[in-house]
Amino acid sequence: MTELKRYFVAIDEIPIKFPTHTHTSRFWESLGRVVATFGFLEEILTKAVFALTATRDYSESEIQDAYDKWIPFLEKTLTDQLGSLINSYEKAIKDHPDSVKNHPDSNIEDFDDFISSLREAAKMRNIICHGSWRPPNQNGASIPFFINRKKEVFDTPIDCEFLDQLQRHTSELAAMVISTVTAMGWQFPGSSSPGNKI
Repeated sequence: MTELKRYFVAIDEIPIKFPTHTHTSRFWESLGRVVATFGFLEEILTKAVFALTATRDYSESEIQDAYDKWIPFLEKTLTDQLGSLINSYEKAIKDHPDSVKNHPDSNIEDFDDFISSLREAAKMRNIICHGSWRPPNQNGASIPFFINRKKEVFDTPIDCEFLDQLQRHTSELAAMVISTVTAMGWQFPGSSSPGNKI
């Protein structure tokens, strides 16, 4: 048997900002803005779930039981990630009798399509936030190493333009979530939007 030689990484020779050194600063700025916007969307969904569940009417006999279930539910919502937050938000909308899902004057024409858009965004969030970014090609696009739970390999090159469009789309989704609360006449939690304070 051949004797194995042991090797170690020459840490002192690693390039500055390794392994991110082969991409431009512009690429990392665009990526960082997308990641931050996904974090913002999660915060907005959390606040929307609070608003939607805090403004439901209950009969006198239901109040204590609803409150006892509400506090642990809100605590869980604070620690949920995007996929679970979308589930909670969808349920809160469907359960609220005055929500955009149940009201004829809603500005969201097809709520199910909106939820589908949120779910598609969540898939991209996982790629953007958990992918390992390979060196860029000659056009500055990079394919992140990412395999989902279905063992599907992501193989689309991503450049700054793609990231900028994704950031804008995600911010628009967040604005639509806010509208689902303000369209009911409530002030969005933590904002100075019009409407009644919760």
